[in-house]
Amino acid sequence: MTSVAPGAPRAFDALIIGAGFSGLYQLLCLRDRLGLSVQVLEAAGGVGGTWYWNRYPGARCDSESHAYCYSFSEELMQEWEWSERYPEQPEIMRYLNHVADRFDLKKDIRFNTRVIAAEYDEAANRWRVRTETGAAFTAKFLVTAVGCLSTANVPNIPGLDDFAGKWYHTGQWPHEGVDFTGKRVGIIGTGSTGIQAIPVIAETAAHLTVFQRTANYSVPARNAPLTPEFKQWVRDNAAEIRRVTQATPNGHPFTISERLALEIAPEERQAIYEAAWEKGGLQFRAAFQDLLVDKAANDTASAFIRGKIREIVKDPETAAKLSDIDHPYAAKRPPIDTDYFETFNRPNVTLVDVRTTPIERIVPEGIRTREGDYPLDIIVFATGFDAMTGPLLRLNIRGRNGLELAEAWAAGPRNYLGLQVAGFPNLFTVTGPGSPSVLCNMPVAIEQHVEWITACIGHMRAEGLERIEPAPEAVEAWVKQVNAAADATLLPQATHSWYLGANVPGKPRVFMPYAGGMAHYRQICADVAAKGYEGFALSR
Repeated sequence: MTSVAPGAPRAFDALIIGAGFSGLYQLLCLRDRLGLSVQVLEAAGGVGGTWYWNRYPGARCDSESHAYCYSFSEELMQEWEWSERYPEQPEIMRYLNHVADRFDLKKDIRFNTRVIAAEYDEAANRWRVRTETGAAFTAKFLVTAVGCLSTANVPNIPGLDDFAGKWYHTGQWPHEGVDFTGKRVGIIGTGSTGIQAIPVIAETAAHLTVFQRTANYSVPARNAPLTPEFKQWVRDNAAEIRRVTQATPNGHPFTISERLALEIAPEERQAIYEAAWEKGGLQFRAAFQDLLVDKAANDTASAFIRGKIREIVKDPETAAKLSDIDHPYAAKRPPIDTDYFETFNRPNVTLVDVRTTPIERIVPEGIRTREGDYPLDIIVFATGFDAMTGPLLRLNIRGRNGLELAEAWAAGPRNYLGLQVAGFPNLFTVTGPGSPSVLCNMPVAIEQHVEWITACIGHMRAEGLERIEPAPEAVEAWVKQVNAAADATLLPQATHSWYLGANVPGKPRVFMPYAGGMAHYRQICADVAAKGYEGFALSR
C-alpha cells in the first residue's frame, strides 16, 4: 500500500475513489491496459466497497453467483468456484480479495483514506483531491467508483441520542458482529435489507419487533449449495453466460419470456407463477414480458404474491398488514428471501404497522408509537441509503469556476449517459445516476462502464486531447431520455421508492436510473464512442 506524508501532493495520471467492484476493475484497466499511473483512495480498511460495510445478519447477494462476478478474464472465471446459488457477504469478500491479490491491485490502493473534497483546477487541468487525514493528490482524470448504495440513511427520529440501548445501521455494521441472544430487538425497515436480516435476527433474539412503513413483495430465493454438476456447467459455458448477461435488459443470466400475462388462460398463468415461485429468485420477474409495462399484467403477479403471503402467514391480521402493498410488483427493488414471511409465524416476532401507528420518538427504553411504547435493548435501522447521488455529493466535488456538484444537481441529477457532468471536465462516474446501475446485475453494468471510460481515456491520449465533458444540450437530451424510459414502465408508480429518492427527506423526487435496459444502453454508449464521442466536448 502506497504511503504519503500529509500535505505533500502526489501527482498521478488518474485517481479512483473507491475499491469495490468498480474501483478494482477501473484500476486494473487504467494501470495495466493503458499504462497510467493510478492511485485508488478507499475509506475502508480493505477492498469490497458496499460488501465491506454491509455485513449485517443475512447479508447476501440477490444476483446468482455465477453471474455476480467479473467476466473480463476467462482464467478468473475458470479458477473461482462459488459455493451457493446466492453468495453470502463473507464469500463475496473472499472473491474480491482474491481478485485484488491475483492482479496485484492492493499496492496501488490507499486504505483508511476518506476523500473529503475534490476540486477542478482549470488552469492546470488537474483535479485536486484532499482526504480526511490531510493527504493531497492531483490527477488529470478523476473516476468516482463509490457505488450507488454506500451512504447510510439514518432517519431523523427524535430522541435517538437518548436511547439507553445500542443501535446499528445495516450499512455500517460492526465487524465484530452483534449478539442478539436474549435481547429485545426492534428493526425499522422492510426493504431488501430488512427482509434478509429479520429471519436471522429472529433466530436468537428474545423478541423481535418489526416496524413496517411500506409492505413489500418478496419471492423465495430457494438458495442452496451449488452441485458439482452445476459448477462444471458454469465452467463449460462461461462464454455463453457472458453473452446472455450482456444481451438481457437486467444483466442477469436468464432471458425474459416473450409471452404476455393477459394472453394466456388464467389456469395456465397460475401454473407458470407457481413454477416460478418454486424455482425462486429474481427470475420470477421474467415469467412474462409485460409485467413492468402493463398494469393489468402486473396485477396478476401482484395478486399471486399477495395470495402467497396470506397462505404462509398464519395470523390473519399480520398477513393483512404484510400483504397491504401499495405499488406494482417490481416497481421498487424486488427482494428475494429465505423464510421472510414464515418468520412472522414465530411466537417471538411482532409486526407493527407504522403507517397507521407512526413512530413518534425514540425514548430511553425503546420506541414510542402513537399506540404505545415498545421496550427494546437494540434498535436496527434497515432504512437503506441516500442512493445514487448521496455517495457522490458526500465527496464535496467542485468543477469549473468552483461549481458545486450539489448545486448543479439541486433539482436532481443531470448528466450525460450517467458518465459525466457538464462543468466537471475529466470527471467520470461509474454507474452514476442516469445509467442502468441499480436496475441491473451490478458487475455487468460496472464492466461496461469501466471499459467505456478506459477506451475514452485511451482515445484522448492517442489523439492528444486534454479535456472531455458533456455538452449542455447532450445533458438536456439525456435527462429527457431517462425520464421517457422510466415513464414507459410502471417504475415511477412506486412513489415511496429510493429509485426516486423518496426515502430521504428533502431529496428531489427524480427517477434516477436509466430504465431502458442494459443491452440497449450498451449500444447507445457504443454508438456515441463510434461517432467520435458525440455529445461530448473534447479539447486539446
